[in-house]
Amino acid sequence: MCGIAGLFGLRPSAHVTEAEARSMVATIAHRGPDDEGVLVEHGLALGYRRLAILDLAGGDQPIENEDGSVAVFQNGEIYNYRELREELVGKGHRFRTRSDTEVLAHLYEEEGEEFPRRLRGMFAVVVLDRARRRLVLARDRLGKKPLYVADLGDVLLYGSELKGFLALSRFPRQVDPHAVHDFFTYRYVPSPKTIFRAARKLPPGHLLVADAEGIRPPRPYWKLSFADPTDEPPERIARRLRDRLEESVSLRLVSDVPLGAFLSGGIDSTAVVAAMKASGADPVLTCCVGFEDPEHDERAGAEETARLLGTVHSSRSVPLDPAVALDLLPWHFDEPFADASAVPTYWVSRIARERVTVALSGDGGDESFAGYRRYRFDAIEGRLRRATPAWVRRHVVRPLAAVAPKGDWLPKSLRAKTLLQNVADDPARAYFRSVRANDPAVVLGHYGPGLREAVGEYDPYGVYEEAYEAADAPDPLGRILQTDLATYLPDDILAKVDRASMAVSLEVRCPLLDHRFVEEAARIPTALKLHRGLSKWIFRRAVEGLVPPEALARRKHGFDVPLRQWTLRELRADVERAIREAPAAAFDRAALERTWSRHRRGIRDASEFLWAFLVLDRWRARHGCELL
Repeated sequence: MCGIAGLFGLRPSAHVTEAEARSMVATIAHRGPDDEGVLVEHGLALGYRRLAILDLAGGDQPIENEDGSVAVFQNGEIYNYRELREELVGKGHRFRTRSDTEVLAHLYEEEGEEFPRRLRGMFAVVVLDRARRRLVLARDRLGKKPLYVADLGDVLLYGSELKGFLALSRFPRQVDPHAVHDFFTYRYVPSPKTIFRAARKLPPGHLLVADAEGIRPPRPYWKLSFADPTDEPPERIARRLRDRLEESVSLRLVSDVPLGAFLSGGIDSTAVVAAMKASGADPVLTCCVGFEDPEHDERAGAEETARLLGTVHSSRSVPLDPAVALDLLPWHFDEPFADASAVPTYWVSRIARERVTVALSGDGGDESFAGYRRYRFDAIEGRLRRATPAWVRRHVVRPLAAVAPKGDWLPKSLRAKTLLQNVADDPARAYFRSVRANDPAVVLGHYGPGLREAVGEYDPYGVYEEAYEAADAPDPLGRILQTDLATYLPDDILAKVDRASMAVSLEVRCPLLDHRFVEEAARIPTALKLHRGLSKWIFRRAVEGLVPPEALARRKHGFDVPLRQWTLRELRADVERAIREAPAAAFDRAALERTWSRHRRGIRDASEFLWAFLVLDRWRARHGCELL
């Protein structure tokens, strides 16, 4: 595991310095505390920071092929590297190390730009093809490892984190107003945008080529398909899914440093830990964190599961402190990121790092097997929509939705406005309403004249709509699962896990996001995922006998935090200061005050908006960036 960053001139005469590369990699020292290196040649300076996991003595980068015509930097792990190495040795390639990165250099010789298709793992790879003076960048299929790029005309910048770009005076810091609007809507800036106009995320499952002919548009080398659901009986599906799970976990147990797992007590993390035990790992080190507030504490379930599985478990109470988030998020996330569950994710990573350097997690199970509560709600709304004639939805339900009060003060079961809106709307727009953090039209009313003009007619829904329209699943639930795997998973969940864990130099591996496991799950009919209102039905069947019955029956408990309490108590002075000092061109202070007043009086819960506003305020201050 490493952090990578560099500058590649499209021609040898491009002005690129070693000092620039070293300043970039210095900003990501937390991603690789074990070593640093920079490769400098005419018109290029490519660097890395290393977190040593495999071949501790011989894995320093870059790693080259036999004649030095190919040099490789990698952030990540290639889990099938032994199989690939054996194949490449059979073809006459000679290896000098035991590192998985060296496999990439020889594989590129054989496969050229198609080499990522052969990889199983999480990776952001940079290949320098000296013979063609070409740079090839590739990102893993699901987006577990980040990779940013910036086209500066004659120079391509790349890096694991945006802060590497900010270390360079040549990088333009103009903020993208559309990205700001996206951030308030989704809690994150969706790919391929970044908060800056000049930088882009390389999308998951894509590669990018740069040489004297220019920087080519990113192109996909993989696409997940839901188009061909299997008609096999559930028993056979469950058995094959179990085999895939155990194989995926076994591949991720290879390490030359201490390895453990996150254990929340839920089905996904428990299945991963149980598969570790079944693979012969002994002892299995597990950890969890909790808060003193019982509504936000999952330690009891995790401790019971650890006892049943026989793991060496560490459980810790950590402070439910929003200051951690507001100090941590602006620096380690580089761009505004308002998913407050980054706080417990950071803490569990920090606690795990006291004993291990690698931790396995259960991330990805919810998106593949319909684990989130919102999927059940969407299914109910879909049945109501299909049962209601179009003219009734258009002339009765939609007008009722328009006049229904939002009712934030009511119990959730009595809030009808969103239900009416979703039943009246098309499936894509309805689910977007469920998954977004804030209504973009409401957010727009808080902007000042400059930001409102810069946003113009832009609608963040287009991000979701594009992904939804690209989905090939044959039914509505399949399409929203596929859309979440393409948007919410890489840009929120995996970004959160990567930044929070790498902040403490911890590598996190996600067996449920092995691409072959995800492909297997994509072929399972959605009726077996959400079955008679029970989420993850087929996955539960697959892990019966592996996972203790108590964990299968346990109610899902997410990594949530008390945003409303934070905004009204601990962060009250911060919110009021941020409103008072908000730049007038970007924000309408009177509108902010009205929202804050309604929030304080309990008329309208604006926790998500106020939290995002505060995160953006801290991000601007931390990086010295103006919105306009």
